[in-house]
Amino acid sequence: MSGRLRILFTGFGPFPGAPFNPTMPLVKRLVALRRPAFDDVTLSSHIFDVTYAAVDRELPELIASHRPQALLMFGLAGRSAHLRIESRARNAVTTRFPDAGRQHARKGSIAGGADAQVFGPHSEKLLRAALMTGIDARLSRDAGSYLCNYLSWRAIEVVNGDNGLHLAQFVHVPPLAHDGTAAAGKSSITLEALVDAGEAMLLELVKLTRQAARA
Repeated sequence: MSGRLRILFTGFGPFPGAPFNPTMPLVKRLVALRRPAFDDVTLSSHIFDVTYAAVDRELPELIASHRPQALLMFGLAGRSAHLRIESRARNAVTTRFPDAGRQHARKGSIAGGADAQVFGPHSEKLLRAALMTGIDARLSRDAGSYLCNYLSWRAIEVVNGDNGLHLAQFVHVPPLAHDGTAAAGKSSITLEALVDAGEAMLLELVKLTRQAARA
């Protein structure tokens, strides 16, 4: 492929029960990475409000304005002690809990009668890249039924369309303390460990996206 590769990072803001979302500092650190491997890569970022309306409105706008060829999305899994590389998006949305805009989903599925959608074989490759940094990371088949799963579903729809987006991946991170240290009693993972794993996954994603673009 010719020209600069374009990769978009996304995270989420705070939401009910999570006044601090560690994906915000993580995305900020990742988009600022500078190393020779990224000299011909344009990195951009976006933080979604934790609302269904924000995802539906802003994801198409981001695809149109940034024209990313790969999308690396992060969300908080408040009860997880490890990094979770999501392998699929379930056709499920909770009607029990409101989003940060106090809006409830009206039905328990995203698309009527559809099966789960998979990200693809690159999920396992990104997992291996993360594991090489020494972080506790695992593949997950359940992204929940809240905004993280909803964004995953919408992102896979974009990949399956004709928008120039070749690869998308969602990654759940464990909670952190506000200063980036491990959240006591919840996880031993720090912000620095997440940045290291994120950089490793980004390096792998750059390689895989170039391969996908040549196919």
